[in-house]
Amino acid sequence: MKPDFDLDVVLNRIEQAIRPYPKAAMFELAERGYNSLFEQLISCIVSIRTLDETTIPVSLKLFEAARTPDQLLALDIPVLTGLLYGTTYPDQKAYTMHGIADRIVNEFGGELPADFATLISLKGVGPKCANLALGVATGQAAISVDVHVHRVVNRWGYVHTKQPEQTLNVLETQVPREQWVNINRLLMPFGKHICTGTLPHCSTCPVLAWCEQEGVERHR
Repeated sequence: MKPDFDLDVVLNRIEQAIRPYPKAAMFELAERGYNSLFEQLISCIVSIRTLDETTIPVSLKLFEAARTPDQLLALDIPVLTGLLYGTTYPDQKAYTMHGIADRIVNEFGGELPADFATLISLKGVGPKCANLALGVATGQAAISVDVHVHRVVNRWGYVHTKQPEQTLNVLETQVPREQWVNINRLLMPFGKHICTGTLPHCSTCPVLAWCEQEGVERHR
């Protein structure tokens, strides 16, 4: 990492650079009013291995039919699977969502606890979705690491990790808590549209001066 690396400055520059691009799906849905912890968690499951361009309309269609655990549990699996058409593994996601709703209704009295340990105890919920849902829905300090976040911070030389789970652990020790939610909010669209996986836009990147360009062999 370059000695003058200043995360606050870097994130401020990125915030300006991503304004022309769509927001990350969970943040976009929250702005549209789908900001309960349950809705955010369910939308994150929709998003697994699915582009935001699909995640948002599928989530909106799903929430027309069910916005609470009770409403979702009332849908049978074939109907729920049909609502998830367009995502990857819609049948598997339908069973996952049904299982989550069942636990919330029958174990937690219909109210999903805003607790990381509880969320990851739900079958099909990993650290990425748990932290993202908590951060967006409740404002809790939580870092969500997807493929974009993992790639960007390693490319900067800010971390040196092989897996997103390792990246999460390191970021929690290095990033000020007040920036934790911003990590995914800013770096997901930055990684999708500017610091792309192949041929990143290094020549016009607003934070090139702070980037080690780790692993970059060709760029635009």
